[in-house]
Amino acid sequence: MLFASKKTQMVAKEEALPGSSLPIQTAERHYVNKQPITGPLPHGLEEAFFALGCFWGAERKFWQTPGVVFTAVGYQGGFTPNPTYEQVCSGRTGHTEIVRVVFDPLKTSFTKLLAVFWESHDPTQGMRQGNDLGTQYRSAIYAANPQQLIAAQESKRVYEAALRAKGFGAITTEIAPAGPFYYAEDYHQQYLAKNPGGYCGIGGTGVACPIGLGVTA
Repeated sequence: MLFASKKTQMVAKEEALPGSSLPIQTAERHYVNKQPITGPLPHGLEEAFFALGCFWGAERKFWQTPGVVFTAVGYQGGFTPNPTYEQVCSGRTGHTEIVRVVFDPLKTSFTKLLAVFWESHDPTQGMRQGNDLGTQYRSAIYAANPQQLIAAQESKRVYEAALRAKGFGAITTEIAPAGPFYYAEDYHQQYLAKNPGGYCGIGGTGVACPIGLGVTA
């Protein structure tokens, strides 16, 4: 129980692992649609960052969403630069497992992606998601711009009301401006496309997110 308790406690910045000055090796292209997943954001596209438990299943949910051009998984929201998966799993980097979602705003919107996010996991579970326990599995939205931040906060308010009406507790999702995004290792990218029978680990509450959410982004 002591180990479990430590896994669910956010590490202090001064106690986090030092990390590396060099990025770890990752894939260059999306395994499913062959789009480049590294480099500058392509012209006309926008990005969003969502954490909803194990990033294997979370990433698949988004790359299957209409209007999404490509996705990538990585680590965000912590202190350690260029962390490895093993370091993140230790709970000593402060990062959560994140999905970078690059989308075409002419074909979808951040608001629609928020609905996918809320409906695809249980955002009331704190430092866990289902059987996955630890700070790396916490729910989070890291906003790429001020408009996303406002929209995410408003969507949380609306969806929390919908959840409470069905008997759920308060939403524990972390919402903050996006900090550095560190790509995960090559084998994690589009993992469930490479391993169709692999572990997914995400599941929603069954509570629909109100259409439109009353916000735009």
